[in-house]
Amino acid sequence: MTIFIYAVLIFLVIRFSVTVFNFLSNPKLPGVIKHYHQKASILIPARNEADNILDLLISIRNQDYTNYEVIVLDDNSSDETFALVEAFCVQKPNFRIVKGQELPPNWLGKNFACHQLAELATGNYLLFIDADETINRGLINSLIARMETGNLALLSVFTNQVMLSIGERLTVPLMHFILLNLLPLRLVKLSKNPAFAAASGQCMFFNAHNYSENQWHEKVKGQVVEDVEIMKRVKLEKFNAEALLANGLIYCRMYKGLNESIAGFSKNLLAGFGNNILILLFYQLLVTIGPVILILNFNVTLLVLPLTLIILSRIMISYLSGQNVLVNLILHPFQMLFFLIISLISIKKHIFKTGTWKGRTIKTI
Repeated sequence: MTIFIYAVLIFLVIRFSVTVFNFLSNPKLPGVIKHYHQKASILIPARNEADNILDLLISIRNQDYTNYEVIVLDDNSSDETFALVEAFCVQKPNFRIVKGQELPPNWLGKNFACHQLAELATGNYLLFIDADETINRGLINSLIARMETGNLALLSVFTNQVMLSIGERLTVPLMHFILLNLLPLRLVKLSKNPAFAAASGQCMFFNAHNYSENQWHEKVKGQVVEDVEIMKRVKLEKFNAEALLANGLIYCRMYKGLNESIAGFSKNLLAGFGNNILILLFYQLLVTIGPVILILNFNVTLLVLPLTLIILSRIMISYLSGQNVLVNLILHPFQMLFFLIISLISIKKHIFKTGTWKGRTIKTI
């Protein structure tokens, strides 16, 4: 037991050190004053997004970039997505919607939708975003500025998260917590090692010429965590890439309520750990179960250090991700409980091949 407790403490110190690095390096997308004029293609895969997509389209219409096109691909929706977007596009020459093709074998739905969108795009840059997002003025100029400064093939942005229910607050903050507690985000760009790969499919910004030559979504057509896999492949090909935090320039409400959050995160959590059940369980042992064991073996000396590190970590991560610090501190034990529950559900879905999303079976490879 003593060895295990020390292992938990050492891992906690390592994670805290990563968090401090991220906090001090402040890996946020800088806002810029300069205006660019290259054509940007804003590409939106949409499947049953009637409740969300108009907010996104309105936010795009109201933003400050002028040379852009918006292409929405309706991925065989069974709701009013196509009709709503088609009506919105009337007398808006920058906006259009197309019907997606039937999903071929060995492709996952979103990957194939993005692949089709890229073939239709005519811009110098390709911005893939989800239908449940909204963008703010300055986003596209800031993305292009960063791409040009770093000569990047890919820039991915982790969006600010909108959470309107207690169920979302119990689960959605886990995304930034895991990311900023495990990965020094600046190393995505600074290190050539593909092990330092992170990306968010909610905002993927590509150099169009590089994308055309490499067909990134086709290369990961069967991958659940396609964003990270693309980032790995971009780095393996020795192209420059970067991942940053949104800095209030783009927002997303990923899920609505607890049930949807659990279903959404559990579909790809294990894939984020390389579909390695042992690694995920070991991580849970150190991160979730370990601190509980420390508390049960109450010792003031043993408790002061981990509690201090956890509290400071949550403060820094909440600040970086634009989330409510006090709420995350209060809900931390419950968030970790749901992290464990989501992990177990994700493992179950993987073993029994029961993963689904938006009416489609997810086949992990």
